[in-house]
Amino acid sequence: MSSSSSSFSSCAESGNPSPHPAAPAGVRPGAWPARRRCHDVFWLVVFLLHLLLFGGALALSGLNRFHIADRFNIDPFTNHTAAPPSAGGAPQPAPPGPDVQVSKYKALPSELTETYWKYYGAAGAVGTLLAWAWLAAAAGKRDGGRVVMRAAVHSLTAYLAVVSVLCFWGKHFFWGVALAVGAALHFLYVMSVIDRFPFTMLVLQKAVRMVWELPKVTRVAYAFVLVMLCWMALWSFGVSGIVAMHIPNRGQWWLVLALSVSLFWTGAVLSNTVHVIVSGMVFLVLIHGGQAAASMPPKPLLKSLQYAVTTSFGSICYGSLFTAAIRTLRWEIRGIRSKIGNNECLLCCVDFFFHIVETLVRFFNKYAYVQIAVNGHSFNRSARDAWELFQSTGIEALIAYDCSGAVLLMSTILGGLITGTCTGVWAYFTQSDKAIIVGSTSMLMGMILVGLTVVVVESAVTSIYICYAEDPLLIQRWDPEFFEQMSEALHQRLQYRSSRARQILNGRLDHLPSTSSI
Repeated sequence: MSSSSSSFSSCAESGNPSPHPAAPAGVRPGAWPARRRCHDVFWLVVFLLHLLLFGGALALSGLNRFHIADRFNIDPFTNHTAAPPSAGGAPQPAPPGPDVQVSKYKALPSELTETYWKYYGAAGAVGTLLAWAWLAAAAGKRDGGRVVMRAAVHSLTAYLAVVSVLCFWGKHFFWGVALAVGAALHFLYVMSVIDRFPFTMLVLQKAVRMVWELPKVTRVAYAFVLVMLCWMALWSFGVSGIVAMHIPNRGQWWLVLALSVSLFWTGAVLSNTVHVIVSGMVFLVLIHGGQAAASMPPKPLLKSLQYAVTTSFGSICYGSLFTAAIRTLRWEIRGIRSKIGNNECLLCCVDFFFHIVETLVRFFNKYAYVQIAVNGHSFNRSARDAWELFQSTGIEALIAYDCSGAVLLMSTILGGLITGTCTGVWAYFTQSDKAIIVGSTSMLMGMILVGLTVVVVESAVTSIYICYAEDPLLIQRWDPEFFEQMSEALHQRLQYRSSRARQILNGRLDHLPSTSSI
């Protein structure tokens, strides 16, 4: 563990007085910890053990059918229709079907790892190109936020509908219905929050501008995409071996599901590592008044990277398990809750789940990563500190109104769908019975790769909100016009919440039984 002083504390050494009121003691540049210690070490160990365990399983399953079918004699343990072992103890292979000819040492191409590995190689290439193209389109110019939002909002519903039609055409009715329902739900969600899009567009444009002013952070995202590709090479090698095996009772799907959860966790860890790095950089720029400020510490990006992959890595591994799922669930419940009318029973049930999710959000929210980058605390403490900060300042009302996180998630899903469609269609015309399993896993690969670049803009958004809650004058110094727009939006949201609370209270009082005055 590094014993060097924190780079964030150097602003107190500049000798210049701060042009804005002092931030709270927890985040004052001069009060930030000079040393950091590791937190959530248990989850760091669990993540590393998970990599070793699943990495070994992936290598074993991939090599089992690489060039030679059933190299390690695994098939008798997965195929219950295989013949029993002979008297000599050597397992006998399952008898081939009438249309299949298998030699003693070789198998048909459809039964080998390399048959399916090429599809996943294509998925990795398509996902990488989409990820880099998205980041170039978003961060390559100052109005990239407009491009991001329009592409995500207007394209996802149509693309889901098109893929649904393709599934029906290929006689995969379950997936066709699932994607059609997804297209309908996405359309309804967009219609329910369409009045929030102007403010969302404003926030995204400013976040993209921040990323545009920090070109080094985009290079970090490109580098992490390459790191993810290295793990995906092993992952796709192992999954290709599993797809080539013949496991009854949908055993392939269960194995691929377990490996997909592992891949999702690994991708989330890398994405949130980028999140911490970018958040640290953005916070530094806002605290010091610009990247070229004399008080900026030397090599800030290197310091942020060092903290993210050492002392804060355990907290990143821990938060990556739950944050995405809880955040998505919260968006869905908020959308349903805002559209319920006077159905008291349904509203009561939704409110019950809403309060459960809100309680979980206190301990698992994406704003914790900014606090981790700045203070180096554990994940739960950082999440709790961020949530209490928002509650005490009223910024939570503005965050709940903002849909930038949902828009960025749409971009991630769209990138995954394009990747999955490309490989799924190719697999359909060559290995039609494996098109769904190849397409769905390729979709996950594309989502993770695109998500690694999307998180750069998301980190800028979360950092802006944290800075505005800590000291609004930080935002005013960076962009006075944006500060006025955020202040006006916050004032309107607080007024709206206050009037809505009065309406609910008056409605409940009207239902109380009348009592005679004493």
